[in-house]
Amino acid sequence: MFDNICKFIAETNSPDFATWLLGEPITLTKLSPTELSLEPIRADALIMLQSDDVVLHIEFQTNPDEDMPFRMADYHLRVYRRFPNKRMRQFVIYLDKTKSDKVYQTAFTTQSMRHEFSVIRLWEQPPEIFLNNTGLLPFAVLSAAENKAGTLQQVAETIDKISPRRTQSNIAAAAAILAGLVLEQDVIARLFRSDIMRESVVYQSIKEEGGDEKARQIALNLLAEGITVDVIARSTGLSVEEIQQLQQQHSNQQ
Repeated sequence: MFDNICKFIAETNSPDFATWLLGEPITLTKLSPTELSLEPIRADALIMLQSDDVVLHIEFQTNPDEDMPFRMADYHLRVYRRFPNKRMRQFVIYLDKTKSDKVYQTAFTTQSMRHEFSVIRLWEQPPEIFLNNTGLLPFAVLSAAENKAGTLQQVAETIDKISPRRTQSNIAAAAAILAGLVLEQDVIARLFRSDIMRESVVYQSIKEEGGDEKARQIALNLLAEGITVDVIARSTGLSVEEIQQLQQQHSNQQ
């Protein structure tokens, strides 16, 4: 769920991501894995954006993945086969702090091959990078900021000034859900307005794809990811009581 939210934010705010990762505010369009040869590996876990001369490949990860170096090398070759004249930049962005050495892996190596890629550990990044760009606001609370609650309040205040309203609601929903990785539900709940959250694409897509039953399934997935009840309620449209009941049912089945 976290990687899907990050992918959505990157796709809808590509100039901000290009400024951050490529150093230039270019507009990028989505490159579908189906445009590359062979079957994609975990196509749901990556995002590829392109312009006339560059391909930006981002992998958002909550937990380390031992297959990541191979995956980065594999996709680099696939993109090169399809676009040999485009330069390619690859980034693995780790969301949640961990002690695993895997988050420091920046190369895939064999006896005769070496492929390098970039790694960003959000908890080491200065918060200013994210606070100064609309599309990056949801990541600020995951940065090196010492006062997480204070940083999220700063994010919420900035989001209140965003227009148009659809952009505001989408950024708010993403910020609230990602904040669940590092903050308690009461802190998040008091900073984000429920009416704005309900207007987000996250909430609207849930309603369009199957109403309450779909909402309940997504709520269960979010509970499994450790997202707080209040944040799930604002994101899915379900009541706190309904989500608590789902939580209890899930616990009884284990």
